[in-house]
Amino acid sequence: MSETPKDTLQYRFDGPEDAPVLILGASLGTTWHMWDRQIPDLIRHWRVFRFDMPGHGGAPAHPCGSVGELVDRLLATLDEAGVQRFGYAGCAFGGAIGAELALRHPQRVASLALIAASPRFGTADEFRQRGVIVRSNGLDPIARSAPERWFTPGFAAAQPAITDWAVQMVRTTDPGCYIAACEALAAFDVRAELGRIGVPTLVLVGSEDQVTGQGEARTLVAGIPDARLAVVPGASHLAPVEQPAAVTDLLVRHFSTAWQNATDTMAGQSALGAVPVKPVLAPPALSPLAEIAPMEQPPAVPGTAGADLYEAGMKVRREVLGDAHVDRVLASADDFSGDFQELVTRYAWGEVWNRPGLDRRSRSCVTLTALVAGGHLDELAFHTRAALRNGLTPAEIKEVLLQAAVYCGVPAANSAFKIAQAVIREETTPQE
Repeated sequence: MSETPKDTLQYRFDGPEDAPVLILGASLGTTWHMWDRQIPDLIRHWRVFRFDMPGHGGAPAHPCGSVGELVDRLLATLDEAGVQRFGYAGCAFGGAIGAELALRHPQRVASLALIAASPRFGTADEFRQRGVIVRSNGLDPIARSAPERWFTPGFAAAQPAITDWAVQMVRTTDPGCYIAACEALAAFDVRAELGRIGVPTLVLVGSEDQVTGQGEARTLVAGIPDARLAVVPGASHLAPVEQPAAVTDLLVRHFSTAWQNATDTMAGQSALGAVPVKPVLAPPALSPLAEIAPMEQPPAVPGTAGADLYEAGMKVRREVLGDAHVDRVLASADDFSGDFQELVTRYAWGEVWNRPGLDRRSRSCVTLTALVAGGHLDELAFHTRAALRNGLTPAEIKEVLLQAAVYCGVPAANSAFKIAQAVIREETTPQE
């Protein structure tokens, strides 16, 4: 198999070449094989297109930093394969891709199914914290906890082979691509845009899903004009794996109806068809985990004046320090300290942290050293957390503090090590 270019994705087709195309998008940490149990029935009706996200299932490890970038790569892949219009079903992260497709490229999407999806997956802090865990411990803690997030206890106990398969899928994902995907989900939020999704949409959720449950599903249905809800009994987060027959039946009925309606509307047109596609070889065997590489930071944007500078600063401040910390600080501000917090947001975060001359990893190194030198240990804890979020590993933070000991003094560094050690233990220990 030839190397997949950086601007396209690893993919495969199943089903007759002259059938309309149905795309299946997988969840974070899984591969296109999560849909294997749907394929025999779906290919009776459609040419099924499945793709792997970067670094998943042996796909080349070219990280994507946003859901929009993944959409761009998917469309480039579809253009290369000759597919113009299609139905799309996505699970979890795959659902985020589907929502973004329907918002940004509505002319390409005939109908949509969002499975275990949400317009906003948890909080940005939660996903950046997961990135810290992976950067510090690798993917093994995430892999070992996957079955309890994805399956009901009864299913996990009764299907040990599938449970082991799920763990192995996560364990063999490229860590850098997994971290980048966490960053993409941290920034994903389409709550205010749901009303612009104009295609028939099925929102499907497992009755026992504790990750993106019925509350998130109902938010999607309430916001999308032409959406309906289906709850799958006895299923958790990976409903297509746990209840394949029920999910397949729902998908067949939804896409068959949507296709017929679209065909009636577009009589005489072939927009829902697909031109013949070139064959794609099977993916290579799963590779062992690659060494964790520091995640590339997005280019910084120079600050501007006034309100724009404040908004830019608030965005960076939240991304670096976390929503929970910033919310606590702002909530405690009053008439006396409010102007100071605005100054910090505009000047420190909007102007200095936003300058393009250094990436955020480098700025964290400088900040940690300056705090040690100045004896500002009360701020060292949350900037240690920020350093982890910005991509520094615990080993790199240790090196910063060791060098600070030489130039700032051993007593100051001794206190700094105690504070940083406590934060690192807290932030990098997987939650049971």
